[in-house]
Amino acid sequence: MENVILVIHLILALCLIGVVLLQRSEGGGLGMGGGGGGGVMSARGAATALGKLTWGFAIAFIATSIALTIIAAQNSAGSSVVDRLGIENADEAGDMLPPTDDLLPPSADDAPLTPPRAD
Repeated sequence: MENVILVIHLILALCLIGVVLLQRSEGGGLGMGGGGGGGVMSARGAATALGKLTWGFAIAFIATSIALTIIAAQNSAGSSVVDRLGIENADEAGDMLPPTDDLLPPSADDAPLTPPRAD
């Protein structure tokens, strides 16, 4: 089921990208304001149809995102990374850790000897 929703999600993403790229720029921020050019549909009719398609694809994309999140949460419920590693309990986990003596700073007894001063 997760794979089917994932495939639908990817198709929706591609459709959403395509529909957004087909829309006419209204801001002209890049200096590419949509020019004239006749077509089958009027400019206003095309804008509303592409706008409705964009909204539809966006809503479906968000719905599949939420569905995938819920499925992923259900699949991971009750398990952790430690469970997947096969560690049974904390006692066994302690055996895998490095010795704590290596992690402590040196004591005063471990300090290096200073060479005698040459006067």
